[in-house]
Amino acid sequence: MAVFNKLKAKAITIAANKAIDLLYEDFDANLPKIRATLDRFLGSGDETSDEQIGIFDMVMDHLETPGDNWRQLVQNVIANVDRDVARTFAINFFVNSVAIGGPRQREVREKYGCNSPWAILMDPTTACNLHCTGCWAANYTDKKQRSLTFEELDSIITQGKELGTYIYLYTGGEPMLRKRDIIRLCELHPDCFFSAFTNGTLIDEAFADEMARVKNFMPAFSIEGFRDATDARRGEGTFDKVVRAMDILRERRLPFGASICYTSQNYESITSDEFVQFLVDQGVLFAWIFTYMPVGVGAPVELIATAEQRAGMWHKVREDWRQSVPIFFADFWNDGEYTGGCIAGARRYLHINAGGDLEPCAFIHYSDSNVREKSLLECYQSKFFKSYRANQPFNENMLRVCPLLDNPGMLSKMVHETGAVSTDYTHPEDVDDLEAKTRAAAEAWAEASVPLWELSPKKALSDRLVAEGKSPTDWVKP
Repeated sequence: MAVFNKLKAKAITIAANKAIDLLYEDFDANLPKIRATLDRFLGSGDETSDEQIGIFDMVMDHLETPGDNWRQLVQNVIANVDRDVARTFAINFFVNSVAIGGPRQREVREKYGCNSPWAILMDPTTACNLHCTGCWAANYTDKKQRSLTFEELDSIITQGKELGTYIYLYTGGEPMLRKRDIIRLCELHPDCFFSAFTNGTLIDEAFADEMARVKNFMPAFSIEGFRDATDARRGEGTFDKVVRAMDILRERRLPFGASICYTSQNYESITSDEFVQFLVDQGVLFAWIFTYMPVGVGAPVELIATAEQRAGMWHKVREDWRQSVPIFFADFWNDGEYTGGCIAGARRYLHINAGGDLEPCAFIHYSDSNVREKSLLECYQSKFFKSYRANQPFNENMLRVCPLLDNPGMLSKMVHETGAVSTDYTHPEDVDDLEAKTRAAAEAWAEASVPLWELSPKKALSDRLVAEGKSPTDWVKP
């Protein structure tokens, strides 16, 4: 399998390189040549090839459709992103993580009976230069701060690649406090794609020049709306610093995205046409949409978005933004029908905190394994992660994906039965107390999500499976 992967990856790399050059030279005229090139190099006849062909056919269909927002996005990239940076992203993201990583992840699942993720999110440090409302990192004092060493970060990536993972994302704390180490890791692992959720205040011209040199790092700026909304949560002057960081990267033809957390208070600002147009004008290419989670003792419950607001985000993303805005949007709590439910617990991603604890998700601060005590594979085989795997998907309604926010009792069940413990550094949080904070929101969403789920083609597929005497979630991949 390893030899096959390398040969297939080399063929796809040749095709991808040629396709990128053709796109940059003459987008419309060369689309037929690109499809022919990909068809020739992808091959067929096995599960991996057929899956890859399906992905590329879907992408090509979008690119060939006038007015399609994916087409607009790619044209935006061509107009505003350095060709070699775009090339590196395409090879690392699609070739390495799909052609090489995908089959290896399946091998791990079959051989060891555990998940191996597509992406790993990890915290280089808990330290941060801001103190944002509702962020658990704001509670970490100097005595409680933690950091993963450079050697530990490098080991995680090295082990991860052996298990099929080529996508690495940083959070914190503020990951840009470790700028030198982040660049060193980009240099050591040029076959990986790296990103970071950052407040943007520490990105300067010198770091941007380093990004341009390594070509495999792409930040996502945390932004809460316009100046008033962003500064209200993150501190006065933060919005202007984020805009300046975007300007610095755009001037160097470097790609970047946005990380948007909507709450009950900033929902109107974030969903406004003016804000989305601002993102387009600033050059944002992708946007990760999160909803506020009241994680941590004392986290304000009133910031949880209402069921009406969450439904409103569903409509905004699907019926408006994905139809006309040249930005790739991922709505992590409302996109369950595309991912087959929750992606955490190493099913598609996991989180490693700055103390080395493996957590199923950045918002689920419970663990029974640490990379300082076990190998990455041994952590994947832990009771807690295997419990996640056994219980996914957590609901037949793929708009109720989360074991904490959408399915009361599910997270506590897994924590109690596996002996996982709170990993909060300052005030360990009882899982039953945490669930109590989300129960009302979960009950409201259970009702509000039904008419939206009824509209999904996946709902029709689930109904058909039931009619055939099968499980309604048989279509979900492990």
